[in-house]
Amino acid sequence: MAVSSGKRRQPSLAQLRAFAAVAEHLHFRDAAAAIGMSQPALSGAVAALEETLGVTLLERTTRKVLLSPAGERLAVRAKAVLDAVGELLEEAEAVRAPFTGTLRLGVIPTVAPYLLPTVLRLVHERYPDLDLQVHEEQTASLIDGLATGRLDLLLLAVPLGVPGITELPLFDEDFVLVTPLDHWLGGREGIPREALKELNLLLLDEGHCLRDQALEICRDAGRGLTGAGRSPSAEGGDGRRAGAPVTTTAAGLSTLVQLVAGGLGCTLLPRTALKLETTRSNQLLTGYFADPAPSRRVALAMRAGAARGAEYEELAGALREALRVLPVRVVDRG
Repeated sequence: MAVSSGKRRQPSLAQLRAFAAVAEHLHFRDAAAAIGMSQPALSGAVAALEETLGVTLLERTTRKVLLSPAGERLAVRAKAVLDAVGELLEEAEAVRAPFTGTLRLGVIPTVAPYLLPTVLRLVHERYPDLDLQVHEEQTASLIDGLATGRLDLLLLAVPLGVPGITELPLFDEDFVLVTPLDHWLGGREGIPREALKELNLLLLDEGHCLRDQALEICRDAGRGLTGAGRSPSAEGGDGRRAGAPVTTTAAGLSTLVQLVAGGLGCTLLPRTALKLETTRSNQLLTGYFADPAPSRRVALAMRAGAARGAEYEELAGALREALRVLPVRVVDRG
């Protein structure tokens, strides 16, 4: 099937859709049923695509259908084109009717359990036609998902410092110190940051932005971070440890808090997580830092110049109002 050297014909979306269905099912009848096309029409569309492209896409036998080497390569491209067209249609629908269609929201694990009830309630009540899909992942994965178009909007701690991403600040929240019952800082207020230099501090595993924030707080307090092991013999009965290394022992905040309840050390929690995580045990006390307390900022993040940017701005404003009931300082935007 030779192709002239002049202007090439373009395949139609119907041809690509037919080929993609056959590539997925490797059966003409099943492929036709999957896309609501008659079997003769589907077979004709695939043959027309082969003629247009000038390559053989399928190896047809009396018993089954196989992809040719060219077909295997081009099936991936065909799916990508169809996915892109689907996204274009979703975007156009969103322009015609704001807060409709699909919104893929990425959320970090140290935010999701504590803010999602408020977010989901707001979306359900104010934007009932919006199909909100939530993806809980660590920060690096979320940023990659936003950059590649897999995700539309992120809810996470900032600043990110990533070019091409616009941050819509929501609120600031303080960190508190969670300790075992017999700890010398348990229940205290006005704790100086310098006290962190003497604690056996339990943190999240690598990859969590909350771990990085806690480490930065420790550095600001003048604490030298010398390793990840712990030496119980270096700790006194009141929990003081001179020059204690930071210890990483948990993949999530719930486990981290239970380790504290078991007397293995102390940890830092954002205020929004405090109620949910500490009510599971009566072996914990909470200490509060002196002003200005260490804190983090939580924001929505979108691609700079996103077509639905006005929607995301409006959503951020609605969220700021809804989040005022939580122990946070909402960032008012003029």
